[in-house]
Amino acid sequence: MATIYYTGCSLDGFIATPDHSLDWLTSRDIDVGSDMGFETFAPRVGACAMGASTWRWIVENDAQGWKPKPTWVFTHRDFPASEQVRFTTADVPQVHAEMVEAAGDKDVWIVGGGDLVGQFHDVGLLDEVWVQFAPVTLGSGAPVLPRHVELRLEEVARNRDFLCGRYTVVR
Repeated sequence: MATIYYTGCSLDGFIATPDHSLDWLTSRDIDVGSDMGFETFAPRVGACAMGASTWRWIVENDAQGWKPKPTWVFTHRDFPASEQVRFTTADVPQVHAEMVEAAGDKDVWIVGGGDLVGQFHDVGLLDEVWVQFAPVTLGSGAPVLPRHVELRLEEVARNRDFLCGRYTVVR
């Protein structure tokens, strides 16, 4: 079992534009079934965590596409109730323990955003970072990980338009 941040990112280090758009990412050519693609990654996942902005994007753009895995949304905002997610303001270690239990022998996926991932890292609960780098620069937006985090490169792959890297967190 590992806690993994799996995300797409612009070459200059952003996961979303300043207005939370992902159009620059979703318009790219990618093989979701490749070695580091989403369809290969998803079966490993037993539970998910995300922040409020990520959940809001899913609700507004792809609510039907969200698969019903146990999901925790860290937020102080009000959202309509959902059978798919648990909304929480609890501390990361407490929720992580619940997520690990729900995941069983599978991994925990931190969907985003970068600050939430940083909170997992700050308490020693981030194990891997998988990034699919898109061939675009945004100039500003939501940073992929707004913390100093030491990583060790474990694997690289090309997935059509994307350069993919899998890193482990150096403790």
